[in-house]
Amino acid sequence: MVNYLWENLFRRGQKDSEIDLVLNENYLFRVLSKAEMAFIKTLVHYRAYRPGESIFRQGELGVGMYIIVKGTVNITVEDLRAADESQRNVFVTRLGRGDFFGEIALVEQTGRRTATATATDEVALLGFFKPDLAEIIERSPRTGVKILTRLGEVLGRRLKETAERFTEVKRELKEMAQDDSSN
Repeated sequence: MVNYLWENLFRRGQKDSEIDLVLNENYLFRVLSKAEMAFIKTLVHYRAYRPGESIFRQGELGVGMYIIVKGTVNITVEDLRAADESQRNVFVTRLGRGDFFGEIALVEQTGRRTATATATDEVALLGFFKPDLAEIIERSPRTGVKILTRLGEVLGRRLKETAERFTEVKRELKEMAQDDSSN
């Protein structure tokens, strides 16, 4: 019984230090003061997922973002036009420790998830949800502005990357069509 008690105390301490580290390294939060970070830590939600467990599915209502504390998460999209059902889930990316996803849900009123997130192994996540952000804005507007500014930067950068990738794919398709017509 005593070993069990001590083991839990040490695990809790390790979990807290992992949470501190991930939050301090996260782009949205690393500009915050120690006091602001302590406040953020009281708001985030820690949850573990088993391999293969869905974190959220494409089309579900988005309520917030997730930061990976440990493990890896696959992001996939469902292609409803795929003729073969085995090709419906299209792999987009694999995310690891420190990465975050689902952040657009923090700013959309009633947005739906544009992809599915699935744990690939034992995964621990921090959830940061709309009500958490609203509480920060209400209780500490300066902190809220810092987070929203960083969130805007992230969303802008991801939009730019998406536009660049779209342009690249469009160019590749055009080149393929020209190659087909010349053969």
